[in-house]
Amino acid sequence: MERSPFISRDLNSKINFSLDKAEKIQRLLSKRIIAQDYLPRKIRYVAGVDVSYSNKHSFGAVVVLEYPSMKLVEQETSSQRISIPYIPTFLAFREIPAAVAAARKIKTRPDIFLVDGHGRAHPRRFGLACHFGLSMKTPTIGVAKNILCGDVKDFRGIWRPIIDEGEVIGAEVFTKAGKKPVYVSVGHMISLETSIRVVLECAKKYRIPEPIRQAHIIAERVKRSAIN
Repeated sequence: MERSPFISRDLNSKINFSLDKAEKIQRLLSKRIIAQDYLPRKIRYVAGVDVSYSNKHSFGAVVVLEYPSMKLVEQETSSQRISIPYIPTFLAFREIPAAVAAARKIKTRPDIFLVDGHGRAHPRRFGLACHFGLSMKTPTIGVAKNILCGDVKDFRGIWRPIIDEGEVIGAEVFTKAGKKPVYVSVGHMISLETSIRVVLECAKKYRIPEPIRQAHIIAERVKRSAIN
């Protein structure tokens, strides 16, 4: 697969990371996001994506699970040197190298990737799940633990819409009764309705959907191994 066109040497350089340039890239590429379902009739495999950090390195992990059984099929990891500091709403530029590197290693092609981060529920409608989806040319769903922007509207049911500037940008989803919600949004090539359904079906036992939960465990394991 091709290297993502939105990651330039400037944006990966310690010397030159322009917030203005990064913001322009986000706004421009947000227009390429497809918020409609481009999925097979029957979903066979879903993947989870997560990135952990230690000192100057990031550790990406991707797991592929059978759907809907959530049986582990494959896992891959990657390690990348970090060259961009943590900057709120620009996290994707820091995480995408390790996430994409791990994803490129997998042999089983997932029908959907669940990404630990926001998608369209982002001030510029282009969070990590959108970055990843465009880079990999695949359907993606953003699943975050906290809201980034917008307001949650009252709504009876297991999910509530997130509204920002008059637009529905995501959903607060209660995957488990009595637990905190997760925040679901379109990454790429999928609708919000389908995103919510898939997330709920992947949250078998825990609040966090199983693909992301397992990816996080593996990313943390790789990080600890590198430290030791």
